[in-house]
Amino acid sequence: MKPTALLTNDDGVGAAFLHALAAGLRDAGFRVAVVAPSGERSWIGRAFSRHREVAVTELAGPGDETWSIDGTPSDCVNIALGHLLKRRPDVVVSGMNIGFNATMPLCLSSGTLAGATEGTAWGLPSVACSLDLDQADFEKAHRHASECPAALLPHLEAACRHAAAFARSLAGCPPQGMQVHSLNYPSTMVDGALMTRTVPALVRHGSLFRPSEMGYRFAWNDGDVMESGPTSDLAALERGEISHTVFDFGRTAPA
Repeated sequence: MKPTALLTNDDGVGAAFLHALAAGLRDAGFRVAVVAPSGERSWIGRAFSRHREVAVTELAGPGDETWSIDGTPSDCVNIALGHLLKRRPDVVVSGMNIGFNATMPLCLSSGTLAGATEGTAWGLPSVACSLDLDQADFEKAHRHASECPAALLPHLEAACRHAAAFARSLAGCPPQGMQVHSLNYPSTMVDGALMTRTVPALVRHGSLFRPSEMGYRFAWNDGDVMESGPTSDLAALERGEISHTVFDFGRTAPA
């Protein structure tokens, strides 16, 4: 029997990057169940839709079975594992995210990482996957998420092949503690790229809002890098390497 991968994301069920990862997982021998938000749910962290009903729609989509959920990535994985899937999956995969999920502030707010975190909360091996993009490519991919710009496609497909092989190595192996594997792929990703164990760089963004007519509106800034040594995720990406960070939410620092 084929292993099953539960696939989610935070860019929406129609995102081309999700479809590419679903194809990579199928090519790696997985049966793929896609349970993803109905639209973009980026920067939402580990939020759940506590105060409203959540609509679920089954679709003909990129997976062997596909559901669109009007909720968060955490909603998607929780509802999938609790209600939709007929059997427990072998691995939970979240992504492929449009843009990186590197540096500690982004990791803490990422819906992509949250989807994988919900998987490990159920005792499943889980991996979050993200592709670094330069600003111009990010704007193109984000603005038209259902299409991958042609110049990005070879790098996206190489990232998806690696992510699928990594997921296959995890499938069926109970995680130690509450581990989430976070893979960030360089914008120049090619087959055979080196994967390096990393830690998140520390960045301080200060205010992420600017005054607007109604009050304040979100406004991204690159922030100031406080700590980014050679083992940081940013340094690995700058070298053209795959950044592999392991978060273990079952452990905290000693007093």
